[in-house]
Amino acid sequence: MRAARLMSLVLLLQARGGMTAAELSRELEVSERTVHRDVLALAEAGVPVYADRGRGGGYRLLAGYRTRLTGLDRAEAEALFLSGVPEALRQMGLAEVAATARLKASAALSPGVRDAPATAAQRFHLDAPGWFASERPPPAALAPLAGAVWDDRPVTALYRGARRTLDPYGLVLKAGVWYLATRSAIYRVDRFAEVEIHADRHFERDRAFDLAAFWSGRAAEFARSLLTARVTVRLSPTGYRRLPHFADPAAIDDALASAGEPDERGWITVSLPVESLEVAHDQIVRFGPEAEVIDPPELRAGLAEAAARLHSLYGGA
Repeated sequence: MRAARLMSLVLLLQARGGMTAAELSRELEVSERTVHRDVLALAEAGVPVYADRGRGGGYRLLAGYRTRLTGLDRAEAEALFLSGVPEALRQMGLAEVAATARLKASAALSPGVRDAPATAAQRFHLDAPGWFASERPPPAALAPLAGAVWDDRPVTALYRGARRTLDPYGLVLKAGVWYLATRSAIYRVDRFAEVEIHADRHFERDRAFDLAAFWSGRAAEFARSLLTARVTVRLSPTGYRRLPHFADPAAIDDALASAGEPDERGWITVSLPVESLEVAHDQIVRFGPEAEVIDPPELRAGLAEAAARLHSLYGGA
């Protein structure tokens, strides 16, 4: 751990010319006292690092010195290509590897373009989760599955109550939700439990497999496979316009195709595919008085109870 930090310190100084102890402390996520100790250790090891005193001072490397430790190992090279999604790297446990890779890449750049990573980061940022997604911790299964994906190792895990042995080809982050892709199927990572990595063997990866193309072809099919129930709903003209915003995206085309003719009030009845009645309850509540459930009776009763509780809260106001 300390060796990696010392290398990062040298690469930071090489890439930026000079940094204060406070700046190094923030970058390395250690105390300033630890920075001072690390600089002393580097000097004792023969690295020509010195301190500039006074205003604008800090630590610098002797002019002309360049470390040879800029070659990327395999893990760093792979992580470097994911540097645009820092939150995903953090959740998979690869943030430190990626940070070292970026430092090495910056150190290898010529001085005239060494600020390119910083200027690019100031101009573009990818925020992968959905806009209204809550701050949830990553699924417990994500880190072990990520390790298996990188090393091409099979896993045995409990998925929705069934034990399965899988060859994990890749991970996909979609609107804040992680999915695992095998050669032929897609699984939600948050539904895995008791993940066991087979550390004694590797699976033979199909070199023709294209994760992006596979996801594109199977994502819609997978999303539809989750919609195992249906509810019949009457929607006001306003509710009908809100349907694409409140319903599951995979259900919208089906629901619109099922729409009947408007009644005398302009209300339209649709058959809406849903993942479960619990999910349907949350979706229908968002429509407020612009939607009425016709079927199934238990969902209608649950919404009626919720409406009664709301009335008891606000009815006397």
